[in-house]
Amino acid sequence: MADFARYYIEFIQQLFINIWQYIQNRWWIPFRVALVDDIRGYIEQLTTAIVDFNALDWVLLILVFMVNIAFITFLVIRIFQLLRRYIRFAKREIEKDDLLEEIASLNQRSVELINEKNQIFALKMESLGLAPTNQDLMQIDTTTKPKEKSSRFVKLTGIDDKYRSQVQDYQMAIDDMVGLAEITTRFVNFAASQLKLYYNRKIIMCYFAGMAASKILILEGISGTGKTSLPYAMGKFFQNDTGIVSVQPSWRDRAEMIGYLNEFTKKFNETDFLAELYETTYRKDLNFIILDEMNLARIEYYFAEFLSIMEMPNVNEWKIDIVPEQLASDPIHLKVGKLLVPQNVWFVGTANKDDSTFTITDKVYDRASTIEINTKADYIDAPFTQSMTMSYDYLTELFHKAISENPLSLKAQDNLEKLDQFITQKFKITFGNRILKQMRLFVPVYVACGGTELDGLDYVVARKILRKFEMLNLPFLQKELAELITMIERLFGKNQFKESIALINEFRKYA
Repeated sequence: MADFARYYIEFIQQLFINIWQYIQNRWWIPFRVALVDDIRGYIEQLTTAIVDFNALDWVLLILVFMVNIAFITFLVIRIFQLLRRYIRFAKREIEKDDLLEEIASLNQRSVELINEKNQIFALKMESLGLAPTNQDLMQIDTTTKPKEKSSRFVKLTGIDDKYRSQVQDYQMAIDDMVGLAEITTRFVNFAASQLKLYYNRKIIMCYFAGMAASKILILEGISGTGKTSLPYAMGKFFQNDTGIVSVQPSWRDRAEMIGYLNEFTKKFNETDFLAELYETTYRKDLNFIILDEMNLARIEYYFAEFLSIMEMPNVNEWKIDIVPEQLASDPIHLKVGKLLVPQNVWFVGTANKDDSTFTITDKVYDRASTIEINTKADYIDAPFTQSMTMSYDYLTELFHKAISENPLSLKAQDNLEKLDQFITQKFKITFGNRILKQMRLFVPVYVACGGTELDGLDYVVARKILRKFEMLNLPFLQKELAELITMIERLFGKNQFKESIALINEFRKYA
């Protein structure tokens, strides 16, 4: 083994010496000649060394020879792959340059043909004894660039043109200036009489109360119960059609929903969602944008920016980045490349619970108003009811009035605090400031729509707090669940909090 080691070290040393000498002194000798001389020397060196080799030395020689051959083969293949990749890249760049040159050539040819047409037209006019005007003789100047490029936002500038860059104002009819309870009744009757859509009144009260609590509403439940048709009917009722955006399973980030700037064409790939959102900046009424089947993709990925900005207390900071810089031809409601999300728009997501969808995380649930629709409402023989026009300012006034006139009672607040302490102690889940804030907005509006304070609290507790129990190991919490029902009945009464108690009893079946 020592003889082989001595030989191999001498071989490596001689190899690097030969390479260095070729680089330093023998560069003028053809590489082929130098390679032949060096290989002859390596063979003589090996012939001299193998005379003293034993069996182990021969085994090591064969193994090292095979490893060297494999290494050289890998190196050659890798160099070949890199060269081929570089050649393909260079070929694509050349083809791109050729394409740009061809486009420029076609543009130039087009200009020449237009100028030639104008000249022929001028000659015809002269032959008829007419003097061509300056407009007739207009030539396209091919030596100067156009004074102004077209906008990179086709859809958004089209909306600017549609509204003539003027925010649309609305005058409400006196008959439409009614309270939340009357609006709820009118909607139920309108949907039934004109759209043949039937809704439980409680669902509609929750919808309006949810609008007061959050700009994001989630309608979840089994398929075919009217989740998408509810915001659609709301748009018809308020005479402003709801925008419908179908969420795709491939959505991974904000660019799928908002769009992106194509660096090659210098045009912005606008989405329907962006166009619907931009149009709301020209309106002062109520606007709804449906994200249909929103949990086909992960909501916290593509909707993350909206979830974040809507947590800001200053609504003037609700700005979405669209482009990095502003151009003179950009839509007028883009400021420094950003779009301010208007307050008169609500994002309504529909969600099915099945194997084809993603679980909606607490980050999304906590920021949204959730409404569960698992059954179809019964037929309603409703009187014919007209739609109505309502401004965002008027609805906001109704919300503020409801909150000031129907604040949470001190008893309800005290009982909620006790319930929170019990749930925190037994289940390690707490209400949180965000949920308490939503309660103070949701419940008063729910009451103003015709509901009761306890029913409103029951709905929020079931949807916001008890829903989180699904992540717990429920078979081992049967005693605690029974104690929770007893606690709720002691605080709020035996015939109250029906939804919460029904949900807890469902959890007890997991045993």
